[in-house]
Amino acid sequence: MTRHPTEPDSTAYKKELLTISTEKANVLALAFMVPVLLLFVPLYIWLWPEQVQFGSLKDFYLAHRSEMLLYPFLIILIMIPGAVIHELLHGLTWAAFCKNGLRSIKYGVYWKMLTPYCHCKELLPLQPYMLGGMMPGLVMGVLPTIAGLILGNIYVFAFGLLFIIAAGGDILILWMLRIARKQDLVQDHPELIGCFLYRKV
Repeated sequence: MTRHPTEPDSTAYKKELLTISTEKANVLALAFMVPVLLLFVPLYIWLWPEQVQFGSLKDFYLAHRSEMLLYPFLIILIMIPGAVIHELLHGLTWAAFCKNGLRSIKYGVYWKMLTPYCHCKELLPLQPYMLGGMMPGLVMGVLPTIAGLILGNIYVFAFGLLFIIAAGGDILILWMLRIARKQDLVQDHPELIGCFLYRKV
C-alpha cells in the first residue's frame, strides 16, 4: 500500500467529520455487549455442554469458591495492562503505514477517565486505518475467543469476550466508516471519538 502525505489535495478530496460523543459511545458500547454474548456464549455451551451441567458447575464452585471472591480484582488487573496493549496494537499497526513511522504515533492518558489512548497524526488510506482500528479487537478479542471455543478453556474464552467488548469503541468508528470508499483517506481525530474522512471527489 502506498503511503500518503499528512495533508491531501483539497481540490481532490472532500473533508467530512465523523465523530460520536463519549456518552453515546458508552451507551452503544454497552449495547454491543448483548449480541456478542448472545453469539458466543450459547456457542460455547453447545460445544462444551458438560462444563455447564449442574454437577460440573457445583464442583467448580466448591473447588474455586475462595478464589472467586478475587475474580473482580483479577479482571481489573487484567484490564489495566490490557488497555495499554490495546493502544499499543493500534499504534504499531498504524505506524507501519505512516511516512514517519512511530514518530507519527502519540500515546497518552485521558486522566479524567483514567483511559490510555493512541492517536495517529498522519493521514492514512482507508484500509490501513481500518486495519489499525480492528487490530486490538482481533488479536486480544476474536482470536482468544475462538481459541477458547476450540480448546474448551473457559478462562481463555472469557478473556477474549472481555476484550471484544473492550473494542466496542473501535467497532463504532469502523461502523461510521462504512460509507467510505477504498480510495478515501482518513485522519484520526486528536481529541474526539472518531476521525476526519477525506472522500475522493
